[in-house]
Amino acid sequence: MKLIVDTEARTLTRLEDPFEQTVPLYSPEAFETLSDLWVAVGWDQRYPYTFTWLGRPIIQLPEDMVRLQELVWATKPDVIIETGVAHGGSLIFLATLCLAMGKGRVVGVDIEIREPNRAAVEAHPLAEHISLVEGDSVSREVLAQVWAEVKPDERVLVILDSNHSRDHVRRELEAYSTLLGPGDYIVATDGIMKKLADVPRGDSEWTWDNPEQAATEFLAAHPEFERVPPPRFFDESEALPTPTHWPGAWLRRRAA
Repeated sequence: MKLIVDTEARTLTRLEDPFEQTVPLYSPEAFETLSDLWVAVGWDQRYPYTFTWLGRPIIQLPEDMVRLQELVWATKPDVIIETGVAHGGSLIFLATLCLAMGKGRVVGVDIEIREPNRAAVEAHPLAEHISLVEGDSVSREVLAQVWAEVKPDERVLVILDSNHSRDHVRRELEAYSTLLGPGDYIVATDGIMKKLADVPRGDSEWTWDNPEQAATEFLAAHPEFERVPPPRFFDESEALPTPTHWPGAWLRRRAA
């Protein structure tokens, strides 16, 4: 594919032999094309590795974090479970939302929680809102510990951000989806891998080995779930797409 951006003519031309399409530069169609390119280049250049949340690195696209905040506010979960801890920034972010809402607690799961990261999370002012569970997110031992953190009839939000292989995410979806009640969400992050197979830091197998594929297969086997993006409480755009690392991520349990 080739792109021609003509700022004088205010057009964007997309060339994909034998097809050619020209759209106004200042249009939803051009925004979507340029956003996809920006996201891919930014991912390859490690753009998300430049942010912190209240002192801890948070390796996420800011747009995704704002959308996640909208979902948390809309659903007001009692428990937020995140697989994949890394430096702990996402856990601190989620704990901030719980504190602001006056309800909720966070459970972080990782196969390895490095000691400096554990120490930083446990010493953070928001530590009382966070529990850490170390081990394989789909092992019986870890699942038992996580299940013990959830009380009957509590609303649950699950964010899957650990091993991003299709098989592992599919196993996480099968396991953690059982915790959800009607209207609760499970989020399979980083489906953007499918679109990064040909970037310098990508992998050709990501075209099929990615979280979005896992989510699609899960939905096909579980009609009680549907793919529904977070609600937008404020939207004066022209139906613009959202720049995201999480395409197809948002899975909601249907109402009974």
